[in-house]
Amino acid sequence: MLNLGTPAESVLAAMRLHLRVRFMSADVFEPLVGLEGVGSAARAARDAVDVVLRDRGLRKVSADMTAEALLRGAHASAVLAGSQATLEEVRRGGGDAWTAGAVRMTGELMSLAPRMDTAPVQVWTRLHQLAAVELGSEDQLGHLRTSREPLPDDIPGLPPAPPAGEMWERLHGLAQALARPTKAPGLVVAAIVHAELAVLRPFPAANGLVARAAERAVLVAKGIDPLSVTVPEIGHFELRASYAQGLRDYADGGLVGVQAWLLRSCEVIALSAERSPLNLSTQ
Repeated sequence: MLNLGTPAESVLAAMRLHLRVRFMSADVFEPLVGLEGVGSAARAARDAVDVVLRDRGLRKVSADMTAEALLRGAHASAVLAGSQATLEEVRRGGGDAWTAGAVRMTGELMSLAPRMDTAPVQVWTRLHQLAAVELGSEDQLGHLRTSREPLPDDIPGLPPAPPAGEMWERLHGLAQALARPTKAPGLVVAAIVHAELAVLRPFPAANGLVARAAERAVLVAKGIDPLSVTVPEIGHFELRASYAQGLRDYADGGLVGVQAWLLRSCEVIALSAERSPLNLSTQ
């Protein structure tokens, strides 16, 4: 177990350093499982997902169930981003720019997920191309921001986004880390991907939508929820009072902040299993 009193240059600073190093061999995710309570919370969350999938039986999960989970997740993510649309409006094809972008991502998420380990930056940029069609200009779609552009401020409550140079270094480091084997549970990796993309805000707009979709894609790619029938976005929505604070703590709170974000993410995954349409279909 890691001591939270350990100087930040230990695990967290090592992780930050690794996310800025182009060629590395270390597993930057695995040490975070040693933060107090994270390992046991991750196991409990995985168990909650496994119970849902085992009780239903993977072979009995229809494409309609996956589509319903993706739709519910898209709606919840869009509401977190500022949408006022209802789930029924979205189901009928209505809504607004946020729901349209979130739903558009669901059409390709399952085909993009297997590329998370080999081409994550391409996955993120494709998600942005889908998410931001109505939220920015055409030349911004899939466009990673540069130092010549203003810092994005599209996730309320977060500290200022880092300069473009730092963003590019950390984004590349995260991509390199994803390409290497890790002993960390997949949901820990997914939580870090979500937090990094949200804090870095690599795109001019729609960063929250992309970050949450990327988390779901990692959960699929890592085999936590291979058919994507849980709904992590609803978990984030139901815990929305702590969403911005959790990301602020992750960004500025050292090891304690990272631990708090990971514990919150484990709670989100447990909720996502409870809110799966697989459960609703048996009621």
